[in-house]
Amino acid sequence: MPGLPDADTLAAARLALEIDGAVATITLNAPQKRNSQVPSLWHNLAAIGEALPEEVRVVVVKGAGTCFSAGLDLGLLSPGGVEGEEFLDIAASSDEHVIDTIDGYQRGFTWLHDPRFVTVAQVHGYAIGAGFQLALACDLRVVAEDAWFCMKEPALGLVPDLVGTKPLVELVGYARALEICATARQVSAPEAAAIGLATAVVPAAELDETTAELTAALLEVNAGAVKETKALLQSAKATDLESQRLLERTAQTRRFRALSNGG
Repeated sequence: MPGLPDADTLAAARLALEIDGAVATITLNAPQKRNSQVPSLWHNLAAIGEALPEEVRVVVVKGAGTCFSAGLDLGLLSPGGVEGEEFLDIAASSDEHVIDTIDGYQRGFTWLHDPRFVTVAQVHGYAIGAGFQLALACDLRVVAEDAWFCMKEPALGLVPDLVGTKPLVELVGYARALEICATARQVSAPEAAAIGLATAVVPAAELDETTAELTAALLEVNAGAVKETKALLQSAKATDLESQRLLERTAQTRRFRALSNGG
């Protein structure tokens, strides 16, 4: 397994990482740029997911400064990109190359669904476009009262392509997801709570404490049981009842074996 990116590499990609026992905290760390995102950020997120130690059980994703993330760095939409990072330039390549390149971007988000972890987005200020999709990639979202979500891509002539469409539809339903995306409007924290986007909405001053309390509660429960349960809940979305019953029985068999061996 590859090692974790070092602090300098992460800083250049607008990220910071702290691991404290069973908790990994990933910080989008370019507050002067409102934590806008670039391809190197996505690639380094993927590298973190591949290399986190086995003892990590909870991953918290948050933003430094005044917001979670303003989304795509709009400098990427200019010829030549920004800070040596290209984006639209790949349009001159073959379809296969573009699709493969975006697959690499998406891998920075998909690992957050891994049953090895429970992932928590701690959202304050704006979560726009790629920022919204990063929050959606997490299992749970603790949201400050000042938070706003917006799927900005259609307003830029793009589509949400960082694995945000599936969780958005699963959380709020097709019609509401279409309305949010097709209008590119802002969704407030109270509305996010009402439609199922937010796990909790709290005053901004209580955001860190609420996330810490949730993290502590997650760590109190048997790690193997949480992992198996997350996998079962994920499969339940697309599995018929008889197949899901079998998955439950099989998972419980593994848990019986583990508990009998002290786990």
